[in-house]
Amino acid sequence: MSDKTNADMFSAIGLTVPLQYDAFRYIWLTSLLFNLGVLIRGVGAAWAMTQMTASSEKVALVQTAVMLPVMLISMPAGAIADMYDRRIVGLVSLSISLAGATALTTFACFDLITPNLLLALCFVIGCGWALLSPAWQSSVSEQVPPEALPAAVALNSISYNLALSVGPAVGGIVVATAGAVATFALSALLYLPLMVALFHWRRITEPFRPPPERLNRAIVSSLRYITNSRSIKIVLIRTMVTGAIGSGIVALMPLVARDLLHGGAKTYGIMVSAFGLGSVIGALIVTELRSRMSDESAICACALSMGGAIVAVALNREPVLTAASLIVSGGAWMMGWTLLNIGVQLSAPRWMVGRSIAIHQAAGSGGIAFGSWGWGHLLDFAGVQAALLASAGLMLASPLLGLWLRIPRSTQRE
Repeated sequence: MSDKTNADMFSAIGLTVPLQYDAFRYIWLTSLLFNLGVLIRGVGAAWAMTQMTASSEKVALVQTAVMLPVMLISMPAGAIADMYDRRIVGLVSLSISLAGATALTTFACFDLITPNLLLALCFVIGCGWALLSPAWQSSVSEQVPPEALPAAVALNSISYNLALSVGPAVGGIVVATAGAVATFALSALLYLPLMVALFHWRRITEPFRPPPERLNRAIVSSLRYITNSRSIKIVLIRTMVTGAIGSGIVALMPLVARDLLHGGAKTYGIMVSAFGLGSVIGALIVTELRSRMSDESAICACALSMGGAIVAVALNREPVLTAASLIVSGGAWMMGWTLLNIGVQLSAPRWMVGRSIAIHQAAGSGGIAFGSWGWGHLLDFAGVQAALLASAGLMLASPLLGLWLRIPRSTQRE
């Protein structure tokens, strides 16, 4: 679909039209609370690790523990989303994450939490999220009619980014006033409204579906398709590289707040919220960016902007300037990620939509997981500033990949 067609569709139906449909409205509102809970817990977990250990690698591994399951589970999760009732898949996924969040709250409440136990429970919570995401995203088409689908997808993106701009700051305040255990408990409670909304959703079965596949065959067919699709392979490689390089600023942000800005949990929460505010801005202007530039040029511009912003974070010690730099970094990160996601989805056939989303998530999350571990490992030897400058240098150099792996023009499905 061309950019002009997308723009015409948005203007014709309006961004808020999907909220007129009861199922989408209830799920969207409760998912906003869910996202807030996820981000509040993320602040609590990262800050709790900084208080339990002096190891920078352990702090960065919190991000790895959450993202690694997405890489490991996304492929079968995407196949499951295409094969089974997405409502049931969502409820099971949320139950897994809720069990992990409840256990985390219980152990922390009795002061039994250790760095390794924290990482293990973050991994369990990440497993639930990895199973949920493809089913959740691909179920939007079952909640609204086709003409409202682009606006519904945009609203889901806005929901997460709104939570990202507020949730970390709230998490920082909660940690500072009531401790990390309060963020874990609040996160667990905020799972419940979404579970209730999914339970009451009366899903309408699609009139046509491809013949059912076994899980192993569905995964094999996905891998076979990827192997023969040059455009998807290029986008996935670029996604993994971007995730590995850009994960530095995300994984090291607790240490930026503690060691460079000499702040506490509130400072950390505000910095993450600044990054989230940038993501909101990026999500709002990415369509305009695509209309003015090719996907390759836009991704290069995002990489250069993010690299420059990371340099600014590494070199200055003023919270206001750091927050401004993180707003730029968050906007560039969101736009680059969205452009790569669009490239994958537009290149995949409809029978593989859930799996195409999962494949993109697996590549990006794998890059973030291993990148976070790598930056944390480097940090123990070189320090926060050196690690950030290395991340910035690689990000500034990443557009050179376009000489060999140029993002194809994804105007239609293959």
